[in-house]
Amino acid sequence: MNWNDLGAWRNLLADQKDLMSALCERLDLARTAAEVYPPDGAELTALRLTQPEAVRAVILGQDPYHEPGQAFGLSFAVRKGTPLPPSLRNIYTELQSDLGMTQPKHGDLTAWAERGVLLLNTVLTVEKGKANSHAAWGWQTLTDAVIAATNGLPQPIAFVLWGAQAQKKAALIQSAAPRLILSAPHPSPLSSYRGFFGSRPFSQINRFLEENGERPIDWKI
Repeated sequence: MNWNDLGAWRNLLADQKDLMSALCERLDLARTAAEVYPPDGAELTALRLTQPEAVRAVILGQDPYHEPGQAFGLSFAVRKGTPLPPSLRNIYTELQSDLGMTQPKHGDLTAWAERGVLLLNTVLTVEKGKANSHAAWGWQTLTDAVIAATNGLPQPIAFVLWGAQAQKKAALIQSAAPRLILSAPHPSPLSSYRGFFGSRPFSQINRFLEENGERPIDWKI
């Protein structure tokens, strides 16, 4: 994890530099004792790929996938060739229902990130096989700062909060600039049938952007 990977985010997160240094030290130590995901150097992929001026939507996840070969720094995404996790399959099902798109064959959401969708987890690392194992490390102080900094940007931005953990972040989103907050149950199989399916987030985001003079997001993968 490298501070220089943040690009323009560095100015917005300058007061988080000491925390990042402490997290780096803890990560280095943790990696000597156990396998940690995403791979070393990929922790800040979401911020590296989606710079502040490009952000048009934020999709907030909880923490990275904790099985081998899955997490690479974008919430809900997996590399090409990796079987789709259940939550991502459900996201694709809703994408098809909402926009009529054919479901993608792979789970690499890099194209979304490059089109202005900040795919951020609230916790950026996890130990192999132990979901939410780094939740008490202080990552949420950093990612709360990212959400607050994003909220302070001047462009219209949609925030997608799936599940109770993500929905707690709504208090950080108060701005004079146009904002859309979409809340729904998490897309996991345990909760997706409680209101995630049928929530139509993709069309709502594009309608919001167009109403505020912005081009819609191309959600094709």
